[in-house]
Amino acid sequence: MSTTTDFGTNFAGRTLADIATTLPGATAIFRRNKLDFCCGGRVSLADAAVAKGLPMTELEADLRSVADLSLPAERPEATDDLIEMIETRYHAVHRRELPELARLARRVEAVHKANQAVPNGLADLLETMNAELDEHMRKEEQVLFPLMRQGGHPMIGQPIRVMLAEHDDHGVHLRELERLTNDFLLPQDACSTWRALYLGARKFADDLMEHIHTENNVLFPRFTN
Repeated sequence: MSTTTDFGTNFAGRTLADIATTLPGATAIFRRNKLDFCCGGRVSLADAAVAKGLPMTELEADLRSVADLSLPAERPEATDDLIEMIETRYHAVHRRELPELARLARRVEAVHKANQAVPNGLADLLETMNAELDEHMRKEEQVLFPLMRQGGHPMIGQPIRVMLAEHDDHGVHLRELERLTNDFLLPQDACSTWRALYLGARKFADDLMEHIHTENNVLFPRFTN
């Protein structure tokens, strides 16, 4: 599955809370610019930018670039182009989004620890997934993908088998992510940070499933069949 929401390009009149809870990845931009999307999230982006002396054009450009990454990835036919798409659409995005999700989860677990619905253990899980995925992607980028770009290798089946096994491990983590978040079901009193966390976590889960599918069922069979 992939997120297909059309976020549009007009962010100025929308509140920080609205953007944070509808656009995965927006919270990192807000935190970087010290914009309070949680307690102070009822103000519009335009008003918040004026108050902080921030250039609206740059803020909107950053938000549009994040929105573009929530659209379905076009899958090219050529192997080199397909690998490049995997590296830019999935590897780079996971590396940017997972640390932010872990930070949001840590905050939600700390602030709402008395709430029975709080996803205890989610921050630890996301940090584990971040570390394991980063190592996995590095092995692909440094070993497997260069072999594929060269047209293959007689021994390429072994690293592919390792990647497939690690994909299975990622699937176990995804099921745990769904369990901890109750399939991303928010309590009625969830704050903006909690909503942004589950929105981003759902997008990450969708992205990772598409990522694994693209490698397992499209890229890898080109070198194993």
